[in-house]
Amino acid sequence: MKIKTHLTDPAGQATLADALRRVPDPARRGFLQRTVTLGGLALLSGCSLSDDSAVEQALNAMSRLNDRAQGLLFDPTRLAPTYPDSMITRPFPFNAYYGEDEVRAVDGAAWRLELSGLVARRKPWTLAQLRALRQESQVTRHICVEGWSAIGKWGGVPFAHFLDLIGADRHARYVGFRCADDYFTSIDMATARHPQTIMALTYDGQPLPPRYGFPMKLRMPTKLGYKNPKHIQAIFVTNTYPGGYWENQGYNWFGGS
Repeated sequence: MKIKTHLTDPAGQATLADALRRVPDPARRGFLQRTVTLGGLALLSGCSLSDDSAVEQALNAMSRLNDRAQGLLFDPTRLAPTYPDSMITRPFPFNAYYGEDEVRAVDGAAWRLELSGLVARRKPWTLAQLRALRQESQVTRHICVEGWSAIGKWGGVPFAHFLDLIGADRHARYVGFRCADDYFTSIDMATARHPQTIMALTYDGQPLPPRYGFPMKLRMPTKLGYKNPKHIQAIFVTNTYPGGYWENQGYNWFGGS
């Protein structure tokens, strides 16, 4: 049976609920439920709900439409809210695709940040060299796709400044990250150059703890938590879509908060 319906109709809402129940990951299910209105249930038109692959294609189509809409709406000059130190969440929650007892141990003295892609200067950077650059701090809210949020204080190098230092192509579409914990993700260049996007080296005035991403993580208050990679080992600039750990499993790529 083919179903044609609309998001505001009771039948449409029931169709959406049934489709979302077919998504196995609870976090992804909740994410799609919150963002599906940009795509509309009309994308399910002509889709048999007994066909899991067809439902998956429809949900992915909604996610891609959401990406495009968020990209068009994103203002690279608009700042996320900031907060006083008194509002910092203590302790700040640990969050990863693995347990806290599995946090990767990275040797800061031996660590090198590798660079590749559309950059003019690809020489690796040491942690000491990054710490010698201009630093900024922010108290901003981390918003998780699972529905919780927390306020933390992050300090580090403005990412736009670093991209200029290495001669990154400003017209490239993507900046990608590979991490010591096998995580990987990518962002758009506009977000990479946002004034609040920083290469975080400290948390709450102290060297970044392993549980929060030592030796360096990317902190972007304009993105959801899964877009903020930890334990970064390599950065690359490209025009080829790089995907990401969760994005390749169907999560929204733009991931705006």
